[in-house]
Amino acid sequence: MRGSRAMAVVVRQPGGGLVTHTEPLDPRIYAGPLSKIPFLRALTSLWDVLVLGIRTLMFSAEVALGEEEVQFRGPVAWGTVALSFALGIGIFFVGPLLLVGLIDRYIESSFLSNVLEGVIRLVFFLVYVWAIGLMPEIRRVFAYHGAEHKTINAFESGTELTPDAVARHSTAHYRCGTGFLLSVMVISILVFALLGRPPLPLRILSRIVLLPVVAGIAYEYVKLTNRYREHAVIRALAAPNLALQRLTTREPDASMLEVAIAALQRVLETERAAPAAEPASP
Repeated sequence: MRGSRAMAVVVRQPGGGLVTHTEPLDPRIYAGPLSKIPFLRALTSLWDVLVLGIRTLMFSAEVALGEEEVQFRGPVAWGTVALSFALGIGIFFVGPLLLVGLIDRYIESSFLSNVLEGVIRLVFFLVYVWAIGLMPEIRRVFAYHGAEHKTINAFESGTELTPDAVARHSTAHYRCGTGFLLSVMVISILVFALLGRPPLPLRILSRIVLLPVVAGIAYEYVKLTNRYREHAVIRALAAPNLALQRLTTREPDASMLEVAIAALQRVLETERAAPAAEPASP
């Protein structure tokens, strides 16, 4: 769970106990000037996905393996982040472009070529999410994802944070990272469709260079749908993001809800106890 100034991760040990790790968020990332600039502030979400997300998964794996000295950072963590980023770019952005390149000479319209590339990218993403959901370990991760959403929904509605009360809430949430990634995939179709058909090396470079731009647009879109989700039109626009969460969440059991509740409570306690963080100077 991440708050505005702190994050907490709670892991259930093989013996049944809970291990909690809490740390302050870097104010240069989460409270600096960049975090307040529309579109550019999406970089914090990318940081969450690529850095905090991977580090917490590594932390949970080490606790599950019974490591006495759990390392939450270091060369292995950063190497995993770099490798994950490279694979993500290669599979979901360069890969579809190379596939389209095999038949590009038969496509007269550059607009159609770019749209086809985007559709292939979207299919890659959906198939990937569906396929990993077939793995028992990932299904368990997705159940914890559902516990996270239920807990946040309960907190935002003012519900008591107990497993029984939290269980009654939905596993879908408007600010979900899965919805953000789907928005990136769809918006990339619209952005890249306007770029024409330069030589292949330039097309590959454009996908990499413009990824932060696409992410920025997607981030503002997700924030917009969350802010105005009471409106019927906005709910309709957000429906695909919420529907996709059926693939990336599962119904959690009571023990999973206990973990999610403990993580949120730890974040709330830490932020209430800590003084307001001052952004570091650039």
